[in-house]
Amino acid sequence: MSENNKPTSQSELRNLIGDITPLAQNKEYTELDKFAAGFINLSPFAVIGSVGEDGHVDVTPRGDPPGFVKIRDSKTLLIPERPGNRRVDTMQNLLANPQISIIFFMPGYEETLRIRGRASLTTDSATLEAMAVNSKAPIIAIRVEIDCIFFHCAKALKRSRLWDPEAQIAKGDFPRFSEIIKSQRLPEKTDEEVEDLIQDVYRKTLY
Repeated sequence: MSENNKPTSQSELRNLIGDITPLAQNKEYTELDKFAAGFINLSPFAVIGSVGEDGHVDVTPRGDPPGFVKIRDSKTLLIPERPGNRRVDTMQNLLANPQISIIFFMPGYEETLRIRGRASLTTDSATLEAMAVNSKAPIIAIRVEIDCIFFHCAKALKRSRLWDPEAQIAKGDFPRFSEIIKSQRLPEKTDEEVEDLIQDVYRKTLY
């Protein structure tokens, strides 16, 4: 072990943590099976990790009706890009570095599904039309070629009680989003004006 008891090598880290648990061994697959495909078809929420040209890591949420991530085949996924703030952090990163990681969540189900692969962008009209919601198709989508896929155990969600209604934060325990926006960026506007602005954006630009 190095100075200050900080592990600096994989062997030191493994000695500290211990061997991989039996259930975690040999759990990685290279393509979708019926269980992974079924999970994706029921999932309304995913988190995407990507790395930019400068090495900075970005993690961003994606949400839509269940099954919004489309399965092209057992090795290929398609993720619609809905209207947002136009920062396009993820897509810019993928242009520079195609490596992508995704974790899928299913409400009420404590295990998650993780995927790692290589991504590209597509504007194929037939692909985009198949992902339309409220008759509005995305203008671009992310195509993912799967390299690795596996289910992740429920320990994190059990510890966090993420799906437990009794663990929800009570109103008033944290400032409303409009309060944050007003304080950080729009101090000249009233609370009501900022709240109206946010709700107007949500009404008009979800799709």
